[in-house]
Amino acid sequence: MKTTVKYIISLALIIIGTSLCPTDASSQDYASDPQFKVKIDFNRWHDVHELYDDMRRLEKAYPEFLSMESVGKSYNGLDIMVMKINNPNTGNEMDKAAMHIEANIHGNEIQGGEVCLYTIWYLMENYGRIDKITKLVDERVFYIFPTVNPDGRQHYMEKEGGGARTGHVPVDDDNDGLYEEDPSNDLNGNGVIEQIRKYVPGEGNYRISRDDPRFMEPVPFGETGDYIMLGSEGIDDDKDGRVNEDGPGSYDPNRNWGSNWQPNYIQGGAMDYPFQLPETRALNDFLFAHPNIAGLQSYHNTGGMILRGPGAKTTGEYPRSDVSFYDELGKDGERMLPFYRYMVIWSGLYNVYGGSIDWSNDGLGIPSFSNELWSGSGQYFTSPELKEQAKDPNSPISRSKSRYFFDDHLEFGDQYVPWKTFDHPDYGEVEMGGRFKKHLGRLPPRFMNEELCHRNMAFTLYQADEMPMIELGETSVKKISGDVYRVWIDITNPKITPSIMAKAAQNNVVRPDLILLNGDVELISASWINDKATHDYTNPITSLIDQKDLKRLIIRNGHPGKTTRTLQYLVKGSGNISITYDSVKGGKVSTNVQLK
Repeated sequence: MKTTVKYIISLALIIIGTSLCPTDASSQDYASDPQFKVKIDFNRWHDVHELYDDMRRLEKAYPEFLSMESVGKSYNGLDIMVMKINNPNTGNEMDKAAMHIEANIHGNEIQGGEVCLYTIWYLMENYGRIDKITKLVDERVFYIFPTVNPDGRQHYMEKEGGGARTGHVPVDDDNDGLYEEDPSNDLNGNGVIEQIRKYVPGEGNYRISRDDPRFMEPVPFGETGDYIMLGSEGIDDDKDGRVNEDGPGSYDPNRNWGSNWQPNYIQGGAMDYPFQLPETRALNDFLFAHPNIAGLQSYHNTGGMILRGPGAKTTGEYPRSDVSFYDELGKDGERMLPFYRYMVIWSGLYNVYGGSIDWSNDGLGIPSFSNELWSGSGQYFTSPELKEQAKDPNSPISRSKSRYFFDDHLEFGDQYVPWKTFDHPDYGEVEMGGRFKKHLGRLPPRFMNEELCHRNMAFTLYQADEMPMIELGETSVKKISGDVYRVWIDITNPKITPSIMAKAAQNNVVRPDLILLNGDVELISASWINDKATHDYTNPITSLIDQKDLKRLIIRNGHPGKTTRTLQYLVKGSGNISITYDSVKGGKVSTNVQLK
């Protein structure tokens, strides 16, 4: 009996213990985020090959949506890769408005590549989870280029010093008949091109700062210091008396485009003629082959800016309707991107000739933004109280000291390179250091990068969502007499972006929208009307000289944003007719109407 009782008690304890401490984790209702299908780290920087490897992983995981291809080669033979995102079940790629997203035209502006990769990843991982993302992928097409200057990006990732911002077509910077013969030299091999100072007691014009021994400061007039500054780490490779003056490339890939291009003596870095660079030609060929592109974002850094054209003052302002479009998106962008300012390139930054987004807007009719990612020291200390402290020159987070404070306390001194003795081949014993590593300032700290990726992606997806989308609304038919009918159809664009921007219409760079009527009927007239009840005509299309065929109406200025217009046909005949609105950038839609 005692044995039986002990057995029952033991069994009860086992059951209670099992219920309290289950071994099957799958039976629990844990409040956990869903697992990602593809795990990618956005708290580090990818070189070109890693970017492409992660893109291929995504393509393999989502083959129904993603296709990756090379659009051309860089000067050094690296592929310029694009990821196309399209849901074929919701329509043909070329029949949908497409968003072009690119980054890294300047090789050292690498975080844009991370934003592009993040965008591909986020759209795929959240398709079917987040309704707005699902709708975007279903309705739009995306062409995403994480790096359009792979040579510059790879150089920046692998090396220090000159040649990172530019592409790598050889240029004779110092006009000595030789090419790239005097690049930067990392003499001590620590991955940083440092400053050089030489100790000359009582004979120098610099001294170590009394506020912080990491600073060098010029001595006041009438005094002498103990140091002279000898410039950046390196040697005079070509023995012409200058150091590091002829490295790779040394031009600006964002000055080689066809809109308002100017030669080098006006616009430095422009090269000899527009589209001279292989990367620029390859990208432009892609843009021309995809006239459905109706929005463009080119990521740059730094400064925390949402930029639009014109790039140069001499170009003149955009037409008023275009300005209104840009203002609406840009001001919402400021709300989505704290620390960023919406501005015009020439008035808010400086004059740019031959810039890429001038070409895409003026030459291709694509409304275009360029975000300057990361606002530098402005994002280190962001509360109102800290911003006030930063204005005080004696504050440890004043403008001249903020990076040092941030590095000391948040990056634990990892970014600053201290002064160290070095035996220089030309200068003898010197000290090298006193400089931050290349990532600090221009790039966000790694732990802040995912927020940068997400906020900038969100603004760009907002632009993609507001690309034109033509819809055919209510249709109605009224019999006049016999087989003569009045047909009305509402044509709507609910988005902010017009199907043809005003500047594009002025420049004749986008094919006009077409309204096509098919059916065995005679068309007597076609007009826009204000009111279907009163037949109030606003713009009789028959009065336009070039409307020779009323079954193929040419709408040269496209369809405005956030607008519904009613088209009226006067038709003689019977049966069914179909009406199609065909817009290069607003899509192609059709409806059928029965005459009865």
